[in-house]
Amino acid sequence: MQYWPVPDLAAYFGGEWRLDREIHTTDGDPVGEVTGTATFTEAAGVLVYHEEGELRLGGHTGPVTRTLHYRPAGPGRASVHFDHGGFFHDLDLREGHWTADHPCRADHYRGEYRVTGAARWRQEWAVRGPAKDHVIVSRFTRPAG
Repeated sequence: MQYWPVPDLAAYFGGEWRLDREIHTTDGDPVGEVTGTATFTEAAGVLVYHEEGELRLGGHTGPVTRTLHYRPAGPGRASVHFDHGGFFHDLDLREGHWTADHPCRADHYRGEYRVTGAARWRQEWAVRGPAKDHVIVSRFTRPAG
């Protein structure tokens, strides 16, 4: 797979993205999905990620939001934190891809970022543990126009 190097996270991520997320079992069976938008804005030297969308999970449909803070750590790199301030994972996209790990209580998140062009990237999180066992694939594309 060909990756798109990202030496400047703010320049690449800045602005609005369309978000399409699939949630499925580790066997590939669909469980849910999210459609919405994600934006990156700079505030006090931090790149703030904010998503809003609609979740469809089983018989439930409802709104979802999430905010993360990408704190610069050098060219193409950041330390990603939850909105409440807790550490999530490191990120280095200078080669256009990155694998991250995040322990969450007894569960473990293994994430992969893949930047595949100027207007598209994706995250995939495999979640394993006693409370969770699923895969979350989020695709981001720049809106047309």
